[in-house]
Amino acid sequence: MVAQPCWLREFTRLRWAVLFLGKADACWFAHYLSREQIKPFMNKGERISRLVGGLTAEDVDPNQTDISKHPFYRAFFRCWNEQHYYEAHDVLEQLWLKTNSGDADFFKGLIQAAGAFVHLQKRFEHPLHAKHSRRLPPAVRLFQLAEKNLSSFAPQHHGLDVVTLCQLLRGYADQIVASDYKTNPWSPETAPKLELM
Repeated sequence: MVAQPCWLREFTRLRWAVLFLGKADACWFAHYLSREQIKPFMNKGERISRLVGGLTAEDVDPNQTDISKHPFYRAFFRCWNEQHYYEAHDVLEQLWLKTNSGDADFFKGLIQAAGAFVHLQKRFEHPLHAKHSRRLPPAVRLFQLAEKNLSSFAPQHHGLDVVTLCQLLRGYADQIVASDYKTNPWSPETAPKLELM
């Protein structure tokens, strides 16, 4: 089997996307599709780069070597502070997957912390939902994993006060456990903010 050139694979993928979406009788070039129609067929890395580009006024340089200035790292904190924990997780995941350094556990800990807050946010928004009402135990597990991964980078790493973040994560986990997994300590009004030094 002969490998298709990159442009041909993309062209074929977009054509199938159009056919799948029922647009076969219309022109099948990508610029006739809405963003929502193209999004499922777009590479996750491309989507994250566009998200980060939309968050910052500067050009996104995914090859930035200073982690504290890396646009994906900075976008993580912006997403977190705007309570977009899932997007924060996705943004930092792209940096974690492309970085071969001693920072892997640091990034993993931040991703796990964001994931824990996704659980709390979903539980807050849908407390009686069959799936979302069971999100407190996985949140506690993620808080504990995040603290474990982050603690070796204390007291400070890449401009982040790691000690304070670990205390915050432990505090949330302890509150949930103390309530016998019945009380969600997170709310939009009291959501924690993370600031870089």
